[in-house]
This record gives sequence, structure tokens and C-alpha cells, in this order.
Amino acid sequence: MSENRTLPNILVTGTPGVGKSTTCEQLSEATGLRWLNVSEIARETDCLDEFDPQYGCPVLNEDKLLDELEPRLATGGNIVEYHGCDFFPERWFDIVFVLRTDNKLLYDRLTKRGYSGKKLEENVQCEIFQTLLDEARGAYSNEIVHELPSNTPDQMEENVERICQWVSAWKVDHGVA
Repeated sequence: MSENRTLPNILVTGTPGVGKSTTCEQLSEATGLRWLNVSEIARETDCLDEFDPQYGCPVLNEDKLLDELEPRLATGGNIVEYHGCDFFPERWFDIVFVLRTDNKLLYDRLTKRGYSGKKLEENVQCEIFQTLLDEARGAYSNEIVHELPSNTPDQMEENVERICQWVSAWKVDHGVA
């Protein structure tokens, strides 16, 4: 965490389909923090390399992306959304939230998105084996990593409220009005 920031940086991560975008959009509206959708930024700033036909998506150039994100995160006040996290520097984030969803619900959500085959199977397995939670716990201090259930609209709303409360407490702790 950088002591120079006047607002926190928050990472929201989890398997595709757990509700990251919905949560981040609502959180940004409620807090005024900037929502940085890493997938969109990677597309917009040409941080994608060759196309992986097995997964039906381009490969992320992590180094180029990190160079792109560094100045945005230095100032604070960001909600970063991505389905991976272990390549982001720990210093960037004040707190990390890993959204989790029941694998039956996740399967249905991803199927509705058009996921199939290996991409569908591996994403559901990632959730079953809590891959993103373990990745976050391995990359960041355990004190800042929080697992949140994201199965229902009510849970998503509770998550937004919980994170808003955390942002308010952070501001008080750091003397931000």
C-alpha cells in the first residue's frame, strides 16, 4: 500500500461469471472510485498477443498491461476488475475481494454467455478448486484478501454495501474527508 494515495485501490477478482462487472459497476457508482476493467483496458491499449484457438480468446501481454496500469494505480481511487490477480504487484492494492459462486450457478451463467468445451469446463473447475482465491492468498497478505459469496442479487448488494463500508473506514483511517 502506498501512503501517498488519498483514496484506496481495490482489486475485485474471481472466475468469469461470478459477478465482478456487476459488483464493480455498482461499487463505482456508490463510491465515486474509478472502475478499471482490465480486459477492456487490455483490448483498448493493445496489450493482447496472439489468439489462443483452444480457449477462443487472445493471450494477455502481462508486462505491457502492467506498464499501462502503473500510472493509473499510483494515484489511488481505483476498483480493478480482472479474472486473475497474481501478476499484479501487491503494492497496488489496499484490499482484495475474491467473488465466489456456486458451481451449478456458474455453469448456467457461463453457458448463457456462450462458453462451451474446454473453456467452460476449466472455468467451472477453477471455481470448484477455488483457484482464484488460492491465487489471491498466495499473491497478497492474508489480511487484505476477503472471500465474498456472489450467488444472488441480494448477496451482490450486500457485497457492495460491505465494500462501501470498508472504503468509508479507509477514508477515516487515512484522514480523507
